[in-house]
Amino acid sequence: MKIFKKFDFNPTDINLYYAAFTHTSYTNENPSYTNYERLEFLGDAVLELIISDYLYKERHLEEGMMTKMRSSYVCEKALATYASDLNFQEDIKLGSGEPIANNAILADVFEAFVAAVYLDQGFEFTKKLVLDIILKYVDKGIDFLHDYKSNLQELVQTVKKSVVYEIIDEKGPSHNKIFTCQVKVDGVILGKGVGNSKKESEQEAARDALSKQAKIVNK
Repeated sequence: MKIFKKFDFNPTDINLYYAAFTHTSYTNENPSYTNYERLEFLGDAVLELIISDYLYKERHLEEGMMTKMRSSYVCEKALATYASDLNFQEDIKLGSGEPIANNAILADVFEAFVAAVYLDQGFEFTKKLVLDIILKYVDKGIDFLHDYKSNLQELVQTVKKSVVYEIIDEKGPSHNKIFTCQVKVDGVILGKGVGNSKKESEQEAARDALSKQAKIVNK
């Protein structure tokens, strides 16, 4: 796995990492393999502790702000982004009925990977690795829980225009659908978005529309 070279460490128990990258759909077809579900459970707790510890010791924020920031940087969208940027999708083992590693799977694998590192290398090493991955997003001020739909609604209300979301396409099996949404402002299509749920595709469509803010205000 390329991830070992990227973070310059040699695994003690390689099987932990194989499990971390194995989806249940693969183990259903290959029963001798272990899937990531138990590791995901542990990784979720390890991640929350690392981020909580960092925010408490380094940021000196009020409880409410720490809670908001922690939620942003350990939410599904954030974890999927970390995994995708690290090219985890190249190593994930999926069954034949699960052709795409969607955001939910990527997020689960990232949690499982963190757990594997924790069990294999210990907490301090894991803490450093996790912060190396996540802090660049924190430093850039990226908010993974940003509500683009609410922002678009507020902008539209200032110029007394209507906003309508429409799902225009659905692809994939029922458990792994890809949705395409378009958003109209006063009947004009101003944004399109794709996501693994209707809500996600609507948020992406709103984000696209907000990038054309001048058209919304001046049209």
